[in-house]
Amino acid sequence: MPQHIAFIGAGNMSSALYGGLIHSGYSATDITATSPEPQILEAQQKKYGIHTTTDNLLAATKADVLVLAVKPQILKHVCIEIASVIQNRKTPPLIISIAAGVDCSAIQTWLKTNVAIVRCMPNTPALIGVGASGLYANHQVTSQQKSLAETLFKAVGMVEWVDDEDLLNAVTAVSGSAPAYFFLMLEAMQQTAMKQGLSSEAARNLAQQTALGAAKMATESPLSLSTLMQNVMSPQGSTEQAIFSLQGDHFSQIIERAMNACMERAQTMQNEFGV
Repeated sequence: MPQHIAFIGAGNMSSALYGGLIHSGYSATDITATSPEPQILEAQQKKYGIHTTTDNLLAATKADVLVLAVKPQILKHVCIEIASVIQNRKTPPLIISIAAGVDCSAIQTWLKTNVAIVRCMPNTPALIGVGASGLYANHQVTSQQKSLAETLFKAVGMVEWVDDEDLLNAVTAVSGSAPAYFFLMLEAMQQTAMKQGLSSEAARNLAQQTALGAAKMATESPLSLSTLMQNVMSPQGSTEQAIFSLQGDHFSQIIERAMNACMERAQTMQNEFGV
């Protein structure tokens, strides 16, 4: 790992990342976080023991890796603010952006330099250390820098690299936004179970534990998802009837349409926030 990592932005995803790093043994004194809100920085400093500052320029001056963890609407302003610092450094930092919808070319344009950039699409389970992150590296990123980026995001889950930056939009559809799909399904299952007579607590506990168990089986079993599904079903049984109902309502096509809508919106955002 590098000597110093700075996070511009001290929100939930940033704190998940440096919290994960510290938990895995990285020194808190080698981490800096910035925010325009002193009370947020004070809380982060007390909780994690990291350095904090309201000065983005100072953070950009010190960092070996600079994580841009701000909303896409203000990323341009931040890049323009720190551009002179990045340009004047003998060895520019690796830039890691977790801002959705802003491509590498836009960031390079705002920084006015062809700096090494890794874009990441994380998801919210990273907040509890079980995230899934899609990563893309531009041509300026070295193998060592790629390894550094991977180490950072592996501290909060698993990573998958893509060779085409546009594929991050597909990552958004299958991973970045996908926790919400599962939350929606769980909510529907809980509400239906309550209509069928279960208490709200029982419905919630059973649905959530079932989702957890199914996910664990899917990740740990050598069997295909189709086989795992078939193993739950018996001819003319209750599970078979449930699956027939879902298939009759074109469940797979519903998911496909939702993921396509997500990917298309991600592409539109990329055009909106680009140069």
